[in-house]
Amino acid sequence: MSTLPYRDFNSALRERFGCRVQKITLDAGLTCPNRDGTLGTGGCIYCNERGSGTGAASRLSISDQIRDAKQYLARRYKARAFIAYFQSFSNTYAPLPVLRSLYEEALADPDVVGLSIGTRPDCVEDAVLDMLAGYCGDRWIWLEYGLQSAHDETLLRIGRGHSVARFTEAVRRTRRRGLSVCAHVILGLPGEGREEMLATARYLAESDIQAVKIHLLYVIRGTVLDAWHSSGRYRCLTRDAYVSLVSEFLTVLPPAMIVQRLTGDPHPEELVAPAWALEKRRSLEAIHQFMAARGLHQGKAFS
Repeated sequence: MSTLPYRDFNSALRERFGCRVQKITLDAGLTCPNRDGTLGTGGCIYCNERGSGTGAASRLSISDQIRDAKQYLARRYKARAFIAYFQSFSNTYAPLPVLRSLYEEALADPDVVGLSIGTRPDCVEDAVLDMLAGYCGDRWIWLEYGLQSAHDETLLRIGRGHSVARFTEAVRRTRRRGLSVCAHVILGLPGEGREEMLATARYLAESDIQAVKIHLLYVIRGTVLDAWHSSGRYRCLTRDAYVSLVSEFLTVLPPAMIVQRLTGDPHPEELVAPAWALEKRRSLEAIHQFMAARGLHQGKAFS
């Protein structure tokens, strides 16, 4: 049983599968409607040209990416089973036959016990959801939707290109098919204060989602946010402020909701600010200590 003050994903995976399960991050070589000009927004202010891509797709097939990752994760974590995580860009943004080929290539590995599909709430068709629902059963199938904020004015400000309503509708259609949903949110977005961020937590608490990933907004070189930061238009959160925000955010969430992430992983060579974003372990320890010192835990303020 986890001793953490929140329901972590590793514990949830062990409960379901009875062994150590690790996510394998995959790059399918796809893109995003906010990057290819379809939406005409200019893209999210925090994404550079590389975005969430790793470049692995240009060198390795899905099978090869899984094979290489399995060897490493089995050695480091003694993992015996794996979730194939299509992370880079929007992994429902391609013709159905292309997506079927990618997903089924991953599921063909006997050690892959589930899929996690990172995407946007405005580019997932019913046919894709129907296909993914067909993979359920003994596999755990997740849709990871980037919400970022529960405020439309914020989504407009950061160039997201979709509304909160589109997220709500995507969740409804996804859950109707028995698929699990993980929502991504970002703390420290321009124009948002503590109350706006906690309002996003309350929105998630009332939604039919099964997990959340909480990210810090950090500044990447070559982005619109980089220009805003350089001109003084945007200031990053301090570590103390972030620790306090995450801790209170977790108290609002229902106790059963899985917490898959508490901060992000910037590429060191691309990070402009804040420098402390590279110190993930220290930040996690600070969150745990802050919550312990104040008697806080996930769900404490949930009603």
